[in-house]
Amino acid sequence: MLVKIPSPLRSYTKNQSEVQANGSTVTEILADLDKQYPGIRFRMIDELNAIRQHIKIYVDHTQIKDTDVQLNGQEVIYIICALSGG
Repeated sequence: MLVKIPSPLRSYTKNQSEVQANGSTVTEILADLDKQYPGIRFRMIDELNAIRQHIKIYVDHTQIKDTDVQLNGQEVIYIICALSGG
């Protein structure tokens, strides 16, 4: 499945903006990403297995709040990082 990686996380993916991951849920996709690119999951998911506040995950064009979302294998996963500063 295609996963779009935001620029702040591309240091984990060797600067790739798109990567492939396997899984039937977003949870499994993130686990596969972490297997391929160690440490990336912790940047998106906290210790309670919740999506971090500054991260938004979309399945196609729908934002998800829970990573247990079932996938059919045709979706595109978009990971978005909120910008901060002042």
